[in-house]
Amino acid sequence: MKSPAHRTRDIERQADYLRPEHCAPPPPRNSSGTMWFIRDGCGIVCGVITWFLVFYAEFVVVFVMLLPGKNVIYTLCNGVIFNGLAFLALASHAKAMCTDPGAVPKGNATKEFIESLQLKPGQVVYKCPKCCSIKPDRAHHCSVCKRCIKKMDHHCPWVNNCVGENNQKYFVLFTMYISLISFHALILVALHFVFCFEDDWTKCSNFSPPATVVLLILLCFEALLFLLFTAVMFGTQVHSICSDETGIEQLKKEERRWAKRSKWMNLKVVFGHPFSIAWLSPFATPDHGKADLYQYVV
Repeated sequence: MKSPAHRTRDIERQADYLRPEHCAPPPPRNSSGTMWFIRDGCGIVCGVITWFLVFYAEFVVVFVMLLPGKNVIYTLCNGVIFNGLAFLALASHAKAMCTDPGAVPKGNATKEFIESLQLKPGQVVYKCPKCCSIKPDRAHHCSVCKRCIKKMDHHCPWVNNCVGENNQKYFVLFTMYISLISFHALILVALHFVFCFEDDWTKCSNFSPPATVVLLILLCFEALLFLLFTAVMFGTQVHSICSDETGIEQLKKEERRWAKRSKWMNLKVVFGHPFSIAWLSPFATPDHGKADLYQYVV
């Protein structure tokens, strides 16, 4: 029985990938001048559709329901609230899409890097054969991003990116703000129908009555669909954060090897230390505080 100083166990059990000399040195990282963006056709289309639907809702709410209204205070208040939430939703979407979710450096499974870990006899490190990387604990390989992602929850085509440790906050904010503007739009549509039934339809909109009804029905269908989808996703993400268990870990029922923290501490790890209004801002980068560093050795 062989007793090497250390051994590398490959997740695919392919012997050809177990040799560190087969891995080229990782390319130099230039995070300051390179924007993270996944070139996936399906994801790009889904991202464009998301922005188009938000702008459609903006058009119907502002030009069909609010501007033709006679009550200036009603129009101004609802316009500010809806447009503010829509802006935060799109900003959160952009940040979730263009933020590195926590990609492990590609090609770091080199002999020099493995020796730098100073492994003891019997210790194991996991290596991904697809991106030739030594995987830290809780990292998983994404076939779309073609990278191993630290604390990967899932790959979401609607943001054209993986949801990982670095962009989970923005994804949660995106689902929250979309659900809020969807709920707001449903309320505005209901109020508009009530007011217009009591008044002449030609005075309720700058468009013809048939066109107005079609636009409102489409918006109602869109808002209801997205409200249900994003509200469920928001609740799922919050539960995942509080339990400190990603969607993949729950699906695979992986053994818990990391330290258990309180729900409040788990929230602060994702949204930042300490608690502040910045939790609700997609422009504030979260400070992960004293979050546990991921281990390469098992």
